[in-house]
Amino acid sequence: PLIPLLPICKSQSLVKTKLSDKYVREEPMIRGPKFLVRLRSHTVFENTSIKIFCTVEGFPTPIVKWYKDGLILDLSSGKYLTESIGGIHSLEILRCSTDDTAQYTAVAGNSHGQASSQASIIVKSNDATGFTTCAIPIVPLSAAMLPKIHYTKINITFVEKFGPVFSSEGGSATLSATMTLEPNLANLQPEAQWYRDDTRLFDSKWVKIETGRGFTTLTLPNLYKDDEGLYTLRMVTKGGTAQHSAFVSVADSPPPVPGAPGAPMDIKIHDANRDYVIVSWKPPNTTTEGPILGYFVDKCEVGTENWTQCNDHPIKICKYPVPGLFEGHSYYFRVRAVNSHGISKASRMSDPIAALDPTEFERLHGKLDVVSYHDEDEAEGNPPGVPSGIYASETDRTYVVLSWKAPAYSSKAPMWYYIEKSMADSNAWQRVNTQVPIRSPRYAVFDLAEGKQYKFRVLSANMYGTSEPSEPTGPIETQELKGVPSAPGQVIATRETDTSVLIQWAPPKEPNNLIGYYIDQCVKGSKDWTSANHKPRKETRFVVSGLTKGETYVFRVQAINELGLSDESQESSPLTVKAALTTPSAPYDIALLSCDGHSMVLNWKKPLQSGGAKIKDYYVDKRRSGTTMWREIHIPPISDRLYKVDGLTKGAVYQFQVYAANLAGLGPASKHSADFSCEAWNMPEPGQ
Repeated sequence: PLIPLLPICKSQSLVKTKLSDKYVREEPMIRGPKFLVRLRSHTVFENTSIKIFCTVEGFPTPIVKWYKDGLILDLSSGKYLTESIGGIHSLEILRCSTDDTAQYTAVAGNSHGQASSQASIIVKSNDATGFTTCAIPIVPLSAAMLPKIHYTKINITFVEKFGPVFSSEGGSATLSATMTLEPNLANLQPEAQWYRDDTRLFDSKWVKIETGRGFTTLTLPNLYKDDEGLYTLRMVTKGGTAQHSAFVSVADSPPPVPGAPGAPMDIKIHDANRDYVIVSWKPPNTTTEGPILGYFVDKCEVGTENWTQCNDHPIKICKYPVPGLFEGHSYYFRVRAVNSHGISKASRMSDPIAALDPTEFERLHGKLDVVSYHDEDEAEGNPPGVPSGIYASETDRTYVVLSWKAPAYSSKAPMWYYIEKSMADSNAWQRVNTQVPIRSPRYAVFDLAEGKQYKFRVLSANMYGTSEPSEPTGPIETQELKGVPSAPGQVIATRETDTSVLIQWAPPKEPNNLIGYYIDQCVKGSKDWTSANHKPRKETRFVVSGLTKGETYVFRVQAINELGLSDESQESSPLTVKAALTTPSAPYDIALLSCDGHSMVLNWKKPLQSGGAKIKDYYVDKRRSGTTMWREIHIPPISDRLYKVDGLTKGAVYQFQVYAANLAGLGPASKHSADFSCEAWNMPEPGQ
């Protein structure tokens, strides 16, 4: 009776051996920390409390640490409470303020590895949500019954403004502005918004913002070339906006080896998945250094300081796929450039990214419903169905990102996928080697030849067998970069201020996936070229600041793409730095000198800034007090700061405003005068 059981035991043994072989590479993931329930993002109002939860398993029991915007959370303040009960971990903020708006990260670790989960908490101000209660019965309001809203106009005048900053990597920079507000109401303070190249900045590890009544300060505590750009402060009120801008230049710090290149910048993560990510970056300028030979990509798991190099040999393009990541773990990435002299300093590290299946992420966050219509008992013991709808969601020079539709599946046995590739004109299918089983219906196939046509198909598998292949894709051609861009066209330099010049140029005729431009400057006759910018600019115009007044300069431009820099453009015509003509500022302090009941004699002070040219004319407008329509009261304009306004109505109240003009044009209007009543002055004349 025991003999018939032997084949069954043997079969079970083979299945266990097969499963052991299949998942031997996943042992660190199984024993290491794993988030069963991940953190979820929340939006709350200030002065309320918020509590976020996650559930972690692992053996030994993982220890969880909390981070705010990448920095370890300070629990000593008493503002934050953490709790751990049976694998359930929570973080509570007892009384939220707008400063608590941030990304919070739970990092779980034990002897077998680490995993992390992130969530955003957004704290909204209560200013716009205040309600008052009353004993009057509530009745429906029609639009006609609602009063018209009139916002208080707040006039903002900058008293002290930040200017251009010239620093280098590793330094720091502070941009400050003070201002007067009229009226200055405690409950109607403007909002200070900071931007770099039109991208809104918020308080983070790299940027510190402090705003108070009548001042705001932005600090960059540890500069990288990523911080270079045009910084704009916008003071925003319900009635309008006041703004000011200045450029921050961040040069390369001294390299580790003389002649080594500057650090790459702008590290971005694309197509993050459960076991790979694609990293891209921008190349440094090489005005005086030798050409770039390639790049090294480094990774570091969040919560550690162990940087490891991802590629054995320098890669020549500014994009690299990093495979072999642990699912659920979070990583930082950085890049170093190489030339014939040595290796550069590392770039600024990327934001943390979790190696997680995008569909799993959506399922954990409630965005994806998985429905199966197959009976579970029937599904057990059978291989899965055939995948369908395979297509290329992204193509590049050496890789293709494939996506497909998973088959309906309800078995408890794990399911994975195999990918096969073939040249488009062949049916010689070859299985793509992957370091870990493919669980997601999306995968990047690497190590393809540039400019070639391929076709792909997918098979699903479980412990019971493998499905038939899917229908193959049509021909998919990898990209082929033709080379670096051609040189930019004509470069034109025009005057801006007494320390800056505006540079404009024509784009290259062959952009070849253009990333941006580098601008170089040189004193005429010296041939000592220096970089005007240290981070590629996308626009075909750039204001070069920090020049010497009265000195003569020439300029040139280079274009860059993933392969490197183009030839230099032709040099611009020499230009001597001096201020360009601008319109004058507004006159001010309009005064009434006399009135006879039918006319008024006005006087005002000349503008504080003439615009670099003599003020030729003034224009005067009038209006009745309480009205909005201004009327010009003299043609042609006048050249003196004294003017008699005739034809006024006795007893009427008037306001006046004045413009100044020079060769560059008409400046802004002055602040309107006080109310002047057209009543005759009855002062005795001298001698009577």
